Amino acid sequence: MRHLRPFELKAYLENAGQPLLLDVREPWEFKICHLAGSRLVPMRKIPQEIETLEPSQETVLICHHGIRSRQVGYFLENAGFTYLINLTGGVEAWAKEVDPNMPTY
Repeated sequence: MRHLRPFELKAYLENAGQPLLLDVREPWEFKICHLAGSRLVPMRKIPQEIETLEPSQETVLICHHGIRSRQVGYFLENAGFTYLINLTGGVEAWAKEVDPNMPTY
């Protein structure tokens, strides 16, 4: 699993294909703010939803501060997923470093 700060991820996404942006926060958090195009699968539902995810698809893991997403990344690595990127600092850091207009909580 790679770990990218928000400004690094922003640059990467501008030049990358279409990775899955997987937000593992709770629905109430996702309603407040999220990266455009991201898919919500709360952390607690990952084991149930793992069959809907493609192990070979590049996947960016997102949460509030980067801790839950890192834990999900370790879980997915153990399940055979190979192209994972964790957003270090989560949406909180994204709002500070990339999009100051993004609501925070």
